[in-house]
Amino acid sequence: MPNRLFDAISPYLRSHADNPVDWYGWGAQAFVEARLRDVPVLVSIGYSTCHWCHVMARESFSDPELADYLNAHFVSIKVDREEHPEVDASYLAAASAFVGGLGWPLNVFVTPDGAAFYAGTYFPPLPLPGHPSFRQVLEAVTDAWTTRRGEVTDSASLVAEALAAAAVPVAGGSLPGPAALARVAAELVGQEDSRFGGFGGAPKFPVAPALGFLLGREGEGQALALRTLKRIGASPLRDPVEGGFFRYAVNQDWTDPHYERMLYDNAQLLDLYTQAWQITGQQWAQTVAEGIASFITTVLRLPGGGFASAQDSESTVAGRRVEGAYYGLDADARLQETPPALDEKVLTGWNGLAIAALARAGFAFAAPGFTAAAADAADYLLAHHVRRDGSLVRASIAGRASTAQATLEDYGMWALGLLELALATGEVRFAAAARRLVDGTLGRTDAGTVPPAADPPAADTPAVDLPGGMPFRAPDGPDPILAGQGLALDVDPSEGAYPSGITAVAEAATLLHQLTADERYRVAAVSAMAVVGDRALERPLAFGAALRLSGRLNGPVEQLVVVTPDAPAPEAVAGEPADLLGTVRRRGTRLVASVTESQALAFADAGFDLFRDRVAHRGRPTAYLCRDFVCQLPVTDPAELPAS
Repeated sequence: MPNRLFDAISPYLRSHADNPVDWYGWGAQAFVEARLRDVPVLVSIGYSTCHWCHVMARESFSDPELADYLNAHFVSIKVDREEHPEVDASYLAAASAFVGGLGWPLNVFVTPDGAAFYAGTYFPPLPLPGHPSFRQVLEAVTDAWTTRRGEVTDSASLVAEALAAAAVPVAGGSLPGPAALARVAAELVGQEDSRFGGFGGAPKFPVAPALGFLLGREGEGQALALRTLKRIGASPLRDPVEGGFFRYAVNQDWTDPHYERMLYDNAQLLDLYTQAWQITGQQWAQTVAEGIASFITTVLRLPGGGFASAQDSESTVAGRRVEGAYYGLDADARLQETPPALDEKVLTGWNGLAIAALARAGFAFAAPGFTAAAADAADYLLAHHVRRDGSLVRASIAGRASTAQATLEDYGMWALGLLELALATGEVRFAAAARRLVDGTLGRTDAGTVPPAADPPAADTPAVDLPGGMPFRAPDGPDPILAGQGLALDVDPSEGAYPSGITAVAEAATLLHQLTADERYRVAAVSAMAVVGDRALERPLAFGAALRLSGRLNGPVEQLVVVTPDAPAPEAVAGEPADLLGTVRRRGTRLVASVTESQALAFADAGFDLFRDRVAHRGRPTAYLCRDFVCQLPVTDPAELPAS
């Protein structure tokens, strides 16, 4: 039996390389084989730090007898959901027709043409009350395929029709307005777990995008977000030794974590705690933020460059492999043990989230080490994840690039990371690279008019003409296998634990508009949020990032640029007013740039009009506060800087 997984990019796939199951990786070959043999396909999806994926691998996929049955009656495909998010999204959508409470491992049974006809998550090795064993499921699927083929194909057709009917429209809709956003914010406040913070019962997730939406709103929404951040920062969900957050807690009170630590969770939470410190000035927020940044820049930072996607939940402690045992040890005891393994995949999008958060934290806390780590990761990705034609690599490991298609989230999150890094470092090359990425996602659209507003926009929100469709597309197109089977999702707005690709690239475009005054970026962002707006209002807990961006697009834009002299004036030593830059670091304004005079000139020459004619007055650091490109007089004394 050929071993097709031993040289895979994904550590998750390599962990299955020694299974007796005749696994294929994701690709056309498996479906060709299934057609030749006239057997169904098992698409089994998981990821490296997934606890129940490990359990099912040990219980079922390592069982020779069960593997023999699988090999005789199926073609089996193993997929890393982090390497192929489009495949995961497509089959999750199909699986929702068969099972609720979706998660991973996700096991989907499909025809040789890729159409799903049955699905489930974890199947036990022996039957439990209400839960058939995996062997029983395989036998039932085999029986249906061989004796009731018509029912199977009918079921697959019904699923395909239901998915097509439920697809997100690519045109129409409206940008959620102020009244609608206030309504859903109040709805989220009403869903708060008043005893333990956050939302819902068990299991309990931090839901960073929803907290980000509320944190940016004054009043009870912001208060809820701050309460929750303070509680989970002091809860078992956070590792007090290394500073990182675990993915979720089994119990409502944030106890009994599932111990995998994800890059995307920690990047977003770092950003929230940085903002919480800027809002409150309280030490708890700074302590947690700096702990997360330290975790990302030490534990997840790879020696070759970039940040690992995750750290496993299991490790071997005192000779026994136990989930979470390592995290029960103090710092000294951990030195005597091997830490949980890293999933060393460098994912372009998730690295973009981390770069953005580290850049903002490095600026806010005057911590150049965080900013330098972000810049190092950015330079690594620019060197290894951007091809000569400008297209992106989705994932790599140890310098080897995956063949997986880069998605819209890669372009959007990576562009946003580069823009935030440019603002923190003053290096225009990062901003120019981000602009190329966003420009690459802006395909041709038909001209159109402004969609009807859900409620009147703010008085100071200018009207714009919007294109009649989704303006952003992944330049590389959809996954070719899914596209060939007619299963590619035209628009995938799903956010869940982190922003969708649509929201990520729209946020990058919004920031580009604020830097360049090029209206096409804002038009595109508003159009994209209009397409997903109705769904976001219906399910606010699942669309926090889209709602947060919609709020920004409704209101005025505050832009703050601090220009420092290339060579400070000799007299600017004693008797200076309080530190201007120090005051600005505390400001929660979304767009804060710190540049030297020569850097400001370089930005202006590159077409970033916000920096035009920005100079340091009398050799002193000078702040320019603008709202929608209308700027107040420059100030050198922080006392003269108006409150945000």
